[in-house]
Amino acid sequence: MFYHLITTNKCNLNCKYCCEKAFDEPEEFPEEMACLNNNIEYTLKDLTEFLKNDKNPTITFYGGEPLLNPKYIMQVMDNFPNVRFMMQTNGLLLKVLPSKYLNKFHTLLISIDGNEKTTDYYRGNGVYKKVMENIKHLKNNSFCGELIARMTIEDQNIYDSVLHLLKNVDFCFTSVHWQIDANFWFNDWKNRDFKKWVNENYLPNVKKLVDFWITEMKRGTVIKLYPFLGITNTLLFGEDLGKLKCGAGHENFAIQTDGNISPCPIMMGMKKYYLGNIKTSKTPKTLIILAERCKKCKILDICGGRCMYSNILNPWPKDQTKLVCKTVKTTVSLLKSKIPTIKKLIEQGIIYKKNFLYEKYNGAEIIP
Repeated sequence: MFYHLITTNKCNLNCKYCCEKAFDEPEEFPEEMACLNNNIEYTLKDLTEFLKNDKNPTITFYGGEPLLNPKYIMQVMDNFPNVRFMMQTNGLLLKVLPSKYLNKFHTLLISIDGNEKTTDYYRGNGVYKKVMENIKHLKNNSFCGELIARMTIEDQNIYDSVLHLLKNVDFCFTSVHWQIDANFWFNDWKNRDFKKWVNENYLPNVKKLVDFWITEMKRGTVIKLYPFLGITNTLLFGEDLGKLKCGAGHENFAIQTDGNISPCPIMMGMKKYYLGNIKTSKTPKTLIILAERCKKCKILDICGGRCMYSNILNPWPKDQTKLVCKTVKTTVSLLKSKIPTIKKLIEQGIIYKKNFLYEKYNGAEIIP
């Protein structure tokens, strides 16, 4: 199993698509939402007893900003020497962990939204340079795990942003994933022309990005663009048919600061959907919730239902939600049209089936 271990609910940023929006509409959330403490309310012994029931656990440190609680991260890593570790971080505080801990990470997902101008607009002035400086610190100290650029897309150009991260002069990521900022905040759809952006910006540039991805394959390289990689993996091999590609509620869970287990980090505090508590449960319960529209959808086997959180709360009106689904259906259609080409490249030995394998449930978005 994969567990997002919440080290704190505090964050040292106020990103436009995250905390800033959260404070705009707190009254919209369900009354049964729990207010969570920033401090850990269980013991390492509780965590040890819980994890001993899992033969192959992976812990992903998460927040808030997980590195605001570095002492706890180091305690956990010391206490579980044989566990695989990952972390999702904004990258500003990487230097607070000694290299011996940083180099234990199998995967680090670093939040960055494209070039300097775009990243600083959404995340704050100076964030881009600081993140790049800290990534260089990682590399200079022998980090050899996977570094994934973790993007949030609101109204920027996905093609330009991804190519910048793959080819910029400061540091080139080899892995990129993105999440569309859509269908998470109730009032957000009123504040921007999402339809225009989807039709005139996002989808045309996804097509350009798919074409670029295939061109690179013809040269012998399958770039780890996770949305493309995960969908193509399902189209080629039939893996994870009908399952949420993030693993939420069936392979991937979040352990809150109070020890309660939720299906995913964004569902923290949603008491109705808790799947146990590490103090009293041997393993999490499973939970998969589909929206009615998903049950009838022709690409359910490939998409898996996109997002359990949005399926439960339905924060956007029907027409706006259809646009979100359109982004998924179009991406799947574009990739499906390339499957004959991909199979031919595999047959010719230019690329290999193994190039499409990846660490599932590592936090990278497959259905943006």
